[in-house]
Amino acid sequence: MTTLAFVLGVLFMAAGLALSIALHEIGHLVPAKRFGVRVTQYMVGFGPTLWSRRRGETEYGVKAIPLGGFIRMIGMFPPRPGDADGMLRASSTGRFSQLVDEARAASMEEVRPGDENRVFYKLSVPRKVVVMLGGPVMNLLIGVVLLTILVTVHGVLSPRPGADVVAVSQCVVPVLEAETTTSCEGRDETPALAAGLRPDDRILSIGGQPVEGNRDVGSLVRPALGRDVDLLVERDGRQLTLAVTPIRNVVPVLDDDGRPVLAADGTPRTTEAGFLGVVTRPVAELEPQPVTVVPAIVWDYTARTAEALVHIPERLGGVWDAAFGGAERSADSPMSVVGVGRVAGEVGMGKYDDLVGETFSDKLWTLVSLLAGLNFMLFVFNLVPLLPLDGGHVAGALWEGAKRVWARLRGRPDPGFVDVAKALPVAYTVAMVLIGVSALLIYADVVAPVKLGG
Repeated sequence: MTTLAFVLGVLFMAAGLALSIALHEIGHLVPAKRFGVRVTQYMVGFGPTLWSRRRGETEYGVKAIPLGGFIRMIGMFPPRPGDADGMLRASSTGRFSQLVDEARAASMEEVRPGDENRVFYKLSVPRKVVVMLGGPVMNLLIGVVLLTILVTVHGVLSPRPGADVVAVSQCVVPVLEAETTTSCEGRDETPALAAGLRPDDRILSIGGQPVEGNRDVGSLVRPALGRDVDLLVERDGRQLTLAVTPIRNVVPVLDDDGRPVLAADGTPRTTEAGFLGVVTRPVAELEPQPVTVVPAIVWDYTARTAEALVHIPERLGGVWDAAFGGAERSADSPMSVVGVGRVAGEVGMGKYDDLVGETFSDKLWTLVSLLAGLNFMLFVFNLVPLLPLDGGHVAGALWEGAKRVWARLRGRPDPGFVDVAKALPVAYTVAMVLIGVSALLIYADVVAPVKLGG
C-alpha cells in the first residue's frame, strides 16, 4: 500500500507537470494562430513521436521525453542574406528543440504561396511579445487558479494561542552535548517528563501567564528556574494543570524571533537558565480566506519564487557538496523534476504526515500546493531574457521595437527586423549550463534528496 501511495503521488505530479507543459504551449499556440501565423506542429515532449494527428495545417502530438514541449511556427527568424527565395530557417518555441533545429545547417522550411505574410518575424512587436509571453502567462494563470482554490477552499494556516508539544526529552542534556549524547543512563529525567507532559499536549499558560505563541514557552520557563509553576495544558479536549519545576541547564541564547544566536565562530551562544525539556511548535489552524486576499498572496509567491531563482547559483555549491561530499542537503535546495516527483511520492506514502497531515485530503492539498509552486517557477524562469527561453525572444522583439523608435526619432530609415538567431552562441551557452545544472540536480535528487522540513 505504501508503494502504491508513492507511485500515485509521483503520477499525480507527472500528470500535473505534463498538463502544465501542454497548456504552456497552448499559450503560444492560440495567439500565434489568432495573429495568422502558420503553426505546423504542437508537441508535448521531445524525441521520437509516440502519437500525432494532423488537424488542418497543424500536427498535434506527444513525444517520448516528457521534459518540455514546443510549437513550430514558420519564419521565427528572418531570412539571411543569400537564403534562397521562399525558404526560411526552421525553429520552434522549445528550449532544446530550437537548438537542434539550428544545429542542422540544412534545416529550412518552404513558405507556401499565400504564406508570405504568415511568418512570425513579420508580426508587429506587440504581437510578437504576446505570442512569446503566452506560455509563461499560462503557467502564471495555472498557479493563480490553484492558489486561489487552495486559499479559499482549503484555507491557510492562521496562528492561534498556545504551543503544541512535539516531543518530551527523556533526560537532561546540556545543549553543547546534545549532538553526541546517545543514552540517558546516569542522567536525571527532565522536568517535563516528571510532570507528565506528553506529545500532542497544547500548553495554554505557564505560571498563570498565557502562552500566546511558541516563543512564550522559552521566555516564561527560563526565568522560572527552581520555582514551582503550574502548566495549563489541553489534552484530548480537556484542560488540566500540571506542576513543574524548571531546573538549571545550559541552553542556547535566542533572539527576539526565537532563533539561536551564533557566536563569531558560528557556534550557538549559550547561557544557564530554567529548563523544561520540551520541544514545541506554534499552534495554527486552517482558515479559508476571501478571494480578495489572493492578489497579495500571488504577489508574495511570485516574489519569493523570483528570489529563490536568483539564489540558485549560490545554492548549487551546497547541492554539489551534498551529492559528492556527503553534506546535508538543505530544505530550500533547488530540485529537478525528479526531486519534485520524489517529494510528491513521499508525501503520498505518508513520510511527512507530521508536517502536512495524515488524511488523504491533507496530502492532496499538499500536492496541489507543490504543483502551484512549480508553475510559478516556470513562469518566472521563462521570463529570463536569454535565448533559448521565451524571455530571450521577448527581449529580441523589444530590441527591434526600440531600434525602430530610435530610427524614427532620428529621421533614419526603418532598420528592419532583428535576427535573434545571431544570439544563438549565447543560447548554446545557456543551454549547456541548463543541461549541466539539470544533470547535477537529478543526480543529487537521487543520492541526497531534499527532505521537507529538514
